[in-house]
Amino acid sequence: MKVLVVDDEPLARARLLRQIDQLHDFEVVGEAENGEVALAMVDQHRPEVVLMDIRMPLMDGLEAAINVAEMDEPPAVIFCTAYNDYAIEAFEANAVGYLLKPVNRDKLAQALAKAQKLNRVQLSALATDEPVVERRHLTVKTARGVELVAIDEARCFMADHKYVTIVYHRDGQVQELLTDDSLKELEREWGDQLVRLHRNALVVRHHLKGIERCEQGYRATVNDLEEGPVISRRHLPELRKLLQQL
Repeated sequence: MKVLVVDDEPLARARLLRQIDQLHDFEVVGEAENGEVALAMVDQHRPEVVLMDIRMPLMDGLEAAINVAEMDEPPAVIFCTAYNDYAIEAFEANAVGYLLKPVNRDKLAQALAKAQKLNRVQLSALATDEPVVERRHLTVKTARGVELVAIDEARCFMADHKYVTIVYHRDGQVQELLTDDSLKELEREWGDQLVRLHRNALVVRHHLKGIERCEQGYRATVNDLEEGPVISRRHLPELRKLLQQL
């Protein structure tokens, strides 16, 4: 897989070159010191992956990534940056990875492997005219900065007034974070993976186990959760039909 390295710091580029050289199946086809040069080199070399810094002169990495995404056959973009406060903008620019400097070789290998897998999915989708789901993570602002929650880690989403809580499972623990995404926005993006239980609750389909009685009527049983969300009367018949098919 062909890789383009974009960074205005020669030492940062050299570090990435050394790390990629130690990995199988990846070949560096060029280096660029800013977004403008990067766009020209993408046209020239047709890389499958671009490792992109964010803060660069002339054209920064975010602007370059937006331009790359508009190409007919865009490469996957993985941002490599010293700043953790651009994650939301990065994934809005369709990035498939976000690595903090100094880039760890194992994390770089994981990000490249993910890009490689995505590239194969894209090729398959082109052959079958099926759409590719780009975003696999929710980006959430917390007191620690920006957190990423994979949709596969999520168990359910609970709305309370204008806030939505992501209930997810990571490192053997159930955790919660607030997201700016509404339930309708989540359904619009991941509708095939989510099931509506209530006007204020969605559950991730493959973590749904069953239904049980509770004081409020019925609630869903969900992997790793002691108590799942309550099910409204309106959605109960639909849910029972779905569970018969699972």
